[in-house]
Amino acid sequence: MKKIALLTSFLLFTALSFQLFAQTDSDAQKAWTENMTPGPMHQMLAKSNGEWKVESTIWMAPGQEPVKGTGTCTNTMILGGRYQQSMNKGEIMGMPFEGMSLLGYDNTEKVFTATWVDNMGTGTMTLKGTWDEATKSINFKGSEMNPMLGKDINIREVFTIVDDNTQTLQMFVPGAGGNEFKSMEIKYTRM
Repeated sequence: MKKIALLTSFLLFTALSFQLFAQTDSDAQKAWTENMTPGPMHQMLAKSNGEWKVESTIWMAPGQEPVKGTGTCTNTMILGGRYQQSMNKGEIMGMPFEGMSLLGYDNTEKVFTATWVDNMGTGTMTLKGTWDEATKSINFKGSEMNPMLGKDINIREVFTIVDDNTQTLQMFVPGAGGNEFKSMEIKYTRM
């Protein structure tokens, strides 16, 4: 009788475990599918595909005269519409400039993610941001290595969709005494 009760308990435990595993497996598949499927935020990014004229203004420190630059940017959705790759070319301070960003939206974390690399350094800037529907802006926060200080510094960026043919990007970094100042502003105009 003990053996029958033990066998019945074992079979019941196995059946319940299998059912729980099957349910968990189904939930995992659903979560993975939701994570990997491009959605409305990816479609919004795709509207920026194409060629853009770039006008940049850079401030090395508060109160200093800005440095102006011009260039072009080509935006392309890649990896099945999951990320937008931006290839930038231009001139800053009389030197050729090239940069590349990768912009995406993480469906699980509900944030935009961005990375930036260029020929003016060897580091990678990484940012995460949230969408503000009222201002049509992505408000990014992140960090990058400052070679003059030898340490990571906090970065804040505001990327604004002004209209279908105009976008702006403002970057803010710590200044003297840790006070934030606007170090860069870029205007993008669709070509």
